[in-house]
Amino acid sequence: MNYKQDSKFSNFFNKVRPSGLRLAQTIFEKRVEKDLKNNKSPIEAINVAIGSVSLKTHPKLLERFLNPKDKNLIEGIWRYGETPGTKKANEVFIKIIKAFLPDDINPALYSVVQEGGSAVMRTVILGVCGDAGSDERPLLVMNPTYTNYKAVADETGRKIVSVPRALDRKGNFSNVAIKEIEEAIKKYNPGGLLIIPYDNPSGQLMRQKTINEYARLCLENNMFIISDEAYRGLYYVDEEPPTIWKVTNKDVPGIEEAKIRISIESLSKTFNACGLRMGALVTDNKDFRDKASYTNTTYLCPSSISQHIIEALYDETKEDILNWIKKLRDYYNEILKELYEGFQKHLPGVIMSQPEASIYTVLDVREIAKPNFDAEDFVMFCAERGEVEIDGKRMTLLVSPMWGFYNVLEGRNPGHTQMRIACVAPKEKMKYVPELFAKLFKQYENQR
Repeated sequence: MNYKQDSKFSNFFNKVRPSGLRLAQTIFEKRVEKDLKNNKSPIEAINVAIGSVSLKTHPKLLERFLNPKDKNLIEGIWRYGETPGTKKANEVFIKIIKAFLPDDINPALYSVVQEGGSAVMRTVILGVCGDAGSDERPLLVMNPTYTNYKAVADETGRKIVSVPRALDRKGNFSNVAIKEIEEAIKKYNPGGLLIIPYDNPSGQLMRQKTINEYARLCLENNMFIISDEAYRGLYYVDEEPPTIWKVTNKDVPGIEEAKIRISIESLSKTFNACGLRMGALVTDNKDFRDKASYTNTTYLCPSSISQHIIEALYDETKEDILNWIKKLRDYYNEILKELYEGFQKHLPGVIMSQPEASIYTVLDVREIAKPNFDAEDFVMFCAERGEVEIDGKRMTLLVSPMWGFYNVLEGRNPGHTQMRIACVAPKEKMKYVPELFAKLFKQYENQR
């Protein structure tokens, strides 16, 4: 795809590209406009490129939206709120965290509400990394990692460094050995290590023992450990739900006094509230929380209306929270199993990650594609002109190319043969995904 350059634009604007998460949708919308202009019936697209959940939100959030309780909001007096968010909204995030902790673990946590997890990422990167434009104190991640981290780092001028994970032929992403992390710390002197226990994009579930070891390394090297826990509780194997907040002095002596833990929280996935744009930075370091709040004064405050809605969860019990997320876990577990079986049937030879957690899976066509396959080009083909007739309907599929999930400085990016699928379309549409992908893939290969 060609991206227009303009001498009046900044270097950043001239270099920026649409996120791989939004690329397919952006191109497909132009296709729909063209069809309408030509009086042609628009084709239907199943969009599994971005984690925009289609499930109904929590009933208490819906009830609060339909029947607000705040007098000022009802009367139309919509003033700025507190920069760190309301006390109740912050308590909601902390209550959700503690619902997944044993009764004997009760860390002192401090929170700053922000508009979604991506806004929290920005604050975290500003808080742990070196100065803009420098190589000092980069953020250490594991490839592949959620693409927005690289985008936020680029936007703020901070550096990201990585250790690799590889997808084997059986669909397993390799674990990153402690020794590899140690070597990366010595080489790069990072300001923080990012982990995603319920991993986006791979679907791996990080074990608690591994989190404990990573926390120990960060403690020994005087750096923060940042845990993106947006998918907390969405796991599909017989394990206890992992979290950075389960690590105690018993596991890692000194971790509780060190105050080096940060988690990135979101209600988008576990409470089906993507459009509310509600997230939180949670930490055991009060000074870090205060500095995060000072940083956010530039942006004044998070949405007062969205916070009022999420405050409806304030009175939820631990059992209420766990039961709600268990229902989601059962739902996604069934969809992921059907998706895996569908791809084995419709596209033999494709490598597909076997998700243990989150709502994603990664497809790799390196074993069945012609040489020089490019995932972005395939995504563009599906969005611009690819179509399949299923059950009498013209359909196409929007997926996300994986190149943006890899921080690769040299050599070929593994993401060029990989695509991420998000299990976010309604269940009755998710069943079409394997057949759609397989037929579109064959169409694309035949015209190359």
